[in-house]
Amino acid sequence: MTDLNVIKEIANKVLSIATLKGTPDNYLIDRSERILRHCGAISRLPEVTNFKIDNECLHVAALFRDAGFAKYAAKEDQVARLVLADLTDDDLRDFSTQVVVENLTDLLNPRQVERVCAIITESGKRQTSLIEAMILSDARNVTDMGTVGIFSDMRRYVVHGRGVTDAMKSWNRKIEYEYWTARLRESFRFESVRTIAKKRLAQAQAFMEMLDQENKASDLEDLLLEQQLGGKTPETTSFEKVIR
Repeated sequence: MTDLNVIKEIANKVLSIATLKGTPDNYLIDRSERILRHCGAISRLPEVTNFKIDNECLHVAALFRDAGFAKYAAKEDQVARLVLADLTDDDLRDFSTQVVVENLTDLLNPRQVERVCAIITESGKRQTSLIEAMILSDARNVTDMGTVGIFSDMRRYVVHGRGVTDAMKSWNRKIEYEYWTARLRESFRFESVRTIAKKRLAQAQAFMEMLDQENKASDLEDLLLEQQLGGKTPETTSFEKVIR
């Protein structure tokens, strides 16, 4: 197979889109490289190493799994970009395989192109038996479960003109309807990755609780209540002295 660095260069060109203001948007590049790192780590887990893994095709699939977004995001027509909001995962995977065929046919042999496309397609299917698709699926899902997932959500909220209060409402609805519980139960093939996802989700929950506290100014309200009840001004911490 062609050197992975060459494949990365092509992926970066495909995934490097422009914002509506025309400035570079490297979000998809950053995401693809993060998913690639996760795939590499998952492939080395004891529960996975017993399988025969086509790491080369897996790595290419990881880089191009979300390339379907670029088919619309790269267009200057702002109306076309709005289609992104309505893309299903089936659509995304289909468009991503088209990008693979369009950009890698001259670099990969037919078997490799077919294998990469199969990994991308099968990664969205719960009952897949393709090990590389399982790894890619777990890699993508685990990135949604922690603070990086929150970053991605916040990015979408900003793009759609939503604020912190809206973000908290969305998060609380997911908790209320046990969205994350279902994701943990259904989205992972490998127990080790599920364990990591649980830890990341706990960290994300702590972050969102702090965000909610700051958004409501409840920490200030608590401070005022303490002062009213105790009649004392809290001691200044060493950090507070520094930032003063």
